[in-house]
Amino acid sequence: MFRFGNIENLYLLGFIPVLTLLFMILFNLRKKSLKRFGNMQVIEQLMPALSFARPVIKFILIILALTSLIFGIARPQFGSKLREIKREGVEIIIALDVSNSMMAEDIKPNRLERAKQAIAKMVDRLVNDKIGLIVFAGDAYIQIPITTDYVSAKLFLNTISTDIVPKQGTAIGSAIELGVKSFTQQAESSKALIIITDGENHEDDAIKTAKLAVEKGIKVHTIGIGLPKGAPIPVYTGGQMNYLKDNSGETVISKLDEDMLKRIAAVGEGVYIRSTDTRVGLDKLFDEINKMEKQEMEVRIYSDYDERFQYIFAISLFFLLLDFFVLERKNKWLSKIKLFDQR
Repeated sequence: MFRFGNIENLYLLGFIPVLTLLFMILFNLRKKSLKRFGNMQVIEQLMPALSFARPVIKFILIILALTSLIFGIARPQFGSKLREIKREGVEIIIALDVSNSMMAEDIKPNRLERAKQAIAKMVDRLVNDKIGLIVFAGDAYIQIPITTDYVSAKLFLNTISTDIVPKQGTAIGSAIELGVKSFTQQAESSKALIIITDGENHEDDAIKTAKLAVEKGIKVHTIGIGLPKGAPIPVYTGGQMNYLKDNSGETVISKLDEDMLKRIAAVGEGVYIRSTDTRVGLDKLFDEINKMEKQEMEVRIYSDYDERFQYIFAISLFFLLLDFFVLERKNKWLSKIKLFDQR
């Protein structure tokens, strides 16, 4: 397991592009100043030690040393020892719709991105709970098995797109069924399944599957992404954006099916929340999750971390030493060696 002890110090990396821009400006000003004295070929003969390449090399070495130094003061650490601890929490599995209709832009920037933002905020609020992620369209697939590794969960979240599943469609029932199978064998009252979708179910009987989930002690909540008036579905081909059309050539309008999602939530003994451009309503959802009985769970975590900043500092020192030995002017002895001169 890898982490930074002082991750906030990585913000100092923002100075690197500023320094690079400043160097480029000063370097160009220097060349322009020399050009005022005449032809550069003549100037180079009058000033044989002049070098334009060496200042660039020295600057690159300084930047590499500074970058290494910043990573060093951020204190990179590697987990060295695993131990099991007991925590009280619930298990949460999120089923995210990745069908093409989730690309509709009635919710900005689009439904899928808005849903991913909501999940990221949800993960940020978790403390002792376990979380898993399922993606679904025509079929459902496990994206993240149930875990307490919130950092990895957010990293995987960034990779999700509509291309991640081979079969298009919207099979909410399959997502619920897979979600039920994905929970660990804990007490039944400590499980919650959250469906995030536009509700356009075309493949199966989601209501029936939600009833089966409740029988196993799993509460099913739904979050509706989209607006009832709907929006066309963007399709990108060859860099051009068009809208999805049906067999008759009419533009397909994808609408939020609130009725379906309300029925699933009602049968699943959960809550239905409708997302808008400004809010997702996570407070209401967390109120429901917090009402659930917390169960004791065993979690394996890294308890000891070994510092590795000294290696990064060594790299920084190496680049500084290289910079010390590289002069801004040409070496008069090395300049006498001309391997490619013809005689």
